[in-house]
Amino acid sequence: MFIKKIAVLFSGSGSNLEAILSKIHGKIFNGVKLEVVVTICNKPDAYGIKRAKNYGLETIIIENKNFATREEFDSALVSQIKKHSVDLVVLAGFMRILTPVFTSQIRAINLHPSLLPLFKGACAINDSFNSDMQVGGVSVHWVSEKLDGGKIIAQRAFSREKDMSLEAWEAKIHAIEHEILPETIVEILCK
Repeated sequence: MFIKKIAVLFSGSGSNLEAILSKIHGKIFNGVKLEVVVTICNKPDAYGIKRAKNYGLETIIIENKNFATREEFDSALVSQIKKHSVDLVVLAGFMRILTPVFTSQIRAINLHPSLLPLFKGACAINDSFNSDMQVGGVSVHWVSEKLDGGKIIAQRAFSREKDMSLEAWEAKIHAIEHEILPETIVEILCK
């Protein structure tokens, strides 16, 4: 049996990390066992650290504020990731813009809460909600040196409901994220 190793990077609550751990970690798909072997976070107080611990994973904390440049931070990330010989890095709510120091060396996918190429950046949920778009959605894409600009791997959309609140919009996005990200990882690693 083949084992494919995954690194997950996150910055916050870790709900997408939890979706990955509960749906695919330690499970077999098409004869391939998927294992999250390392979790890395840039915020020492992120709730996702507790979620990882619930699955027996100790999170490596690399605080970006301790580095003079983005490149130095990315170099530290790359160094840690390479120690684990992973097959895929998953950015699951990792709120950092990565430089070519990272993107040229690491095979990574990112989850983004809009239908790219629309609404790039950190305010995608609010920007898409406040637009005239009658659909919202989620994208998974390859990480490149362009912010939210790598090749799109998967997308899923939903229709705006009449009088939909921002909270309902955001909840719908998160529900889709928790489905599409694990599915995409399986698609990439277990074809």
